[in-house]
Amino acid sequence: MAAEFDVSKWSGEGTFTQTLIDRLKTIDGLSLVRVEDAPASRSEADYNFMSNEIFVVFDTGVRREPTRRLGLFPSTRDVSYKKMTIGDLETRLASISGIGSPDYSDDGMLQYLRTERIVPPYQTKGYKLVELVRIYEVGTPRRM
Repeated sequence: MAAEFDVSKWSGEGTFTQTLIDRLKTIDGLSLVRVEDAPASRSEADYNFMSNEIFVVFDTGVRREPTRRLGLFPSTRDVSYKKMTIGDLETRLASISGIGSPDYSDDGMLQYLRTERIVPPYQTKGYKLVELVRIYEVGTPRRM
């Protein structure tokens, strides 16, 4: 089952963000991916800082586990689990050429920072484009 993608809150800027979105479309285990512009984006004369956030929801499954009712009677119960974690997503993205390992990761977030020098035609001085992309799992505690 393919993941649902929501890019309605994203301006479409960011080459690396687009590359990530294209690669996330090929990964099984995701049910929803939402991309948004982060409020930290800004532009100056000699550099352009762009920040995007990607929120992911992982597919869930159900497995049966043995249990005891009242401590005496054997029974089973259904337990839901996530088919993928942020760590699993990190491993899959790290193995894809053009993406690689994140610059920072923890239990709830992956962070990529990419820079490139842009020299538009007919200009003597270019600018530096800094792109920060963070991937969060939906449903984890809010970060400050």
